Amino acid sequence: MNVASPVAYLSEGLTVNKSPHPTPDLVVASQDVLLQALGLLFNIWDATYSRMAEAPYSASIGGHYRHVLEHFQCLVRGIRPGEINYDARERNLRLETEVTYATIATCDVLRAIKNYTEESLARPCKVVNSVSYGSGETAVMESNIRRELSYCVGHAIHHYAIIRLICSHLGVEVPEEFGIAPSTLKSRSSLTAD
Repeated sequence: MNVASPVAYLSEGLTVNKSPHPTPDLVVASQDVLLQALGLLFNIWDATYSRMAEAPYSASIGGHYRHVLEHFQCLVRGIRPGEINYDARERNLRLETEVTYATIATCDVLRAIKNYTEESLARPCKVVNSVSYGSGETAVMESNIRRELSYCVGHAIHHYAIIRLICSHLGVEVPEEFGIAPSTLKSRSSLTAD
């Protein structure tokens, strides 16, 4: 099974920005990351998506992707009230077991972020996130939408690296860039160009 890159989907007519304003680079990066997921989702079935890989993975593609997408969903829900609550993730079983459901949810997030501007990215927000194993208290931090969208992108790439390993174990092909940080790709490219 061959998975196309996100650029292929864009060139086939999937338009993610119809705004007259230039799209901020961070929004483009977010779209790229989510389009990578769509590329994978378009090429697997529910049984593969939800299949628990045995140890050492003990996880599924869907479980990791649900975790990634729910962070983006928390950000989208939190932009208007100015509070992003990562602890309020739905942990939606359908999102980790049904490819079509995950595809629609991904498109919903793409639709929501396509109109983010430099101004909306600069908006301050509060972030709720439990980060401590030892304390029962939930951390509330000051942040901004740009920082949180950047976090969601980096978080996605980290989980995509794990998904890549699970895919390899299950015999599912992913694009070369899937789960690899853009800085790593640039570094590799500069090494081969010399």
